[in-house]
Amino acid sequence: MFQSNVVEKCKANDRSAQLQLYRKYCEGMYIVAMRFVKDADDAEDVLQEAFIKAFQKIHQFKGDVTFGAWLKRIVINKCIDFLKAKKEHLVSLDEKYMHVKEDDNWDIAATITMDQIKKAIDDLQATYRCVVLMYLIEGYDHQEISQVLDISETACRTRLLRGKAILKEVLKTNRYETGS
Repeated sequence: MFQSNVVEKCKANDRSAQLQLYRKYCEGMYIVAMRFVKDADDAEDVLQEAFIKAFQKIHQFKGDVTFGAWLKRIVINKCIDFLKAKKEHLVSLDEKYMHVKEDDNWDIAATITMDQIKKAIDDLQATYRCVVLMYLIEGYDHQEISQVLDISETACRTRLLRGKAILKEVLKTNRYETGS
């Protein structure tokens, strides 16, 4: 009930309610922004822009999802906008000639730490990193990712498969065993 009351106060432009929501979600959304932009100052800038947009558009929040999920989508969109502005272009793929084969085997050895996996994800090209982060870490599905990135679902699946293949190769090269 706390959240809905605070959101309603924010819709009425109550500054103290806005500060409450900011304090509640600031740290978690900063972590999300850092996963994408990799720089503390840039993440703070993206986060501030995301909160400004959220408070400007809060009347569009209908409560279908939690406020945190709604805000996270805004943060991720702002991160992607930031990366595009920095000219970390997402590679355009010619999808007419692609056939995507799902790879359900994403087993990795228990000896691999989350830090090692995160480092490998961080080192991915931006084209793959965004899709891999959104799918594996943030839990978005292909349809949601394709909408956010403005790409087809086929391109989304292809980027995820290629990103995962690169991750597997990096982890193997670093002498961490992964499933085949």
